[in-house]
Amino acid sequence: MGWMRRLGTALTAAVVLLGGCGVRAQDEPHGVDLPRHPLTTPGAGPAVANGEVAQVLCLVRDGRLVQTVRRTPAYPAVQAQLNTLTAGPTAAERTAGLGTALSGLTLTAEEIAGAEVTVGFPEVDEGNARNDEILAYGQIVCTLTARADVGTVLFTRAGQPLEVPRSDGTLTGAPLRSSDYSDLLQPG
Repeated sequence: MGWMRRLGTALTAAVVLLGGCGVRAQDEPHGVDLPRHPLTTPGAGPAVANGEVAQVLCLVRDGRLVQTVRRTPAYPAVQAQLNTLTAGPTAAERTAGLGTALSGLTLTAEEIAGAEVTVGFPEVDEGNARNDEILAYGQIVCTLTARADVGTVLFTRAGQPLEVPRSDGTLTGAPLRSSDYSDLLQPG
């Protein structure tokens, strides 16, 4: 009988909490305007205080992707953001245990078509094979798709389409989204 009393108390509390959330009941649905730029708006980015914008970069900690935010006076072009990403973490970010799988790479934003960016990935020396290849591609995809104007990322090498690994290790030449690496993301 004690469990029924606890269940009744829990249900009563749920009804009170849900009823008191401040949203009034309505008979008909109505439209809501969301404060988001369309994906095709170039240069659109999330605003932050003091006229700065939030630039999201995906870095690495303990074999996982971590989104970090840097505040900048203006939202960077895609190539500038790739340059910032390959430069790696700041001293403060390194102190917080963040690193990169992109050390020494030069990435090129080769084409921007609508909400899709094509990134040129350099030839990697076979003697220096990367065991963090998935993290490297994940860093790029998660950084660029955090932008309001980028929905997907494709990769090329020497002008040819490149198949890259998703987080589960499967190769694809299809456009990639952050969801292809979501199981590698951890809270910042």
